[in-house]
Amino acid sequence: MLPGTKFESIAAYHAAFPREVQSKLKQMHDTVLAAAPQAEPSISYNMPAFKYHGVLVYYAAFKNHIGFYPTASGIASFADELKAYKTSKGAIQFPLDKPIPVSLVKKIVTFRKKENEAKASLKMKKQ
Repeated sequence: MLPGTKFESIAAYHAAFPREVQSKLKQMHDTVLAAAPQAEPSISYNMPAFKYHGVLVYYAAFKNHIGFYPTASGIASFADELKAYKTSKGAIQFPLDKPIPVSLVKKIVTFRKKENEAKASLKMKKQ
């Protein structure tokens, strides 16, 4: 990927990386949509993003890992299952030389989906 590249689509984002990275990016994309088929894919902060009643998750490719951004609550709620990965308050790093933990990603996305649905429901009740 060229520094300063502004992506207009997820397909363009994926295409900017080597083939082996593209396959991991596609796997992330497909896994998120399998867990949240109603999520709306887009580019936000120049990386693939999914929205469903607000921000759901983001992901991005780096030199040695795929970054997954399910917000702080998505990481805190799965802390035990994420011990094998480098994490920060809002990010998880999945090393490029290891398989993407698809079932874990699905669980996190499902959690975030329910969390966003609950927030949207509360907003509707307040109106």
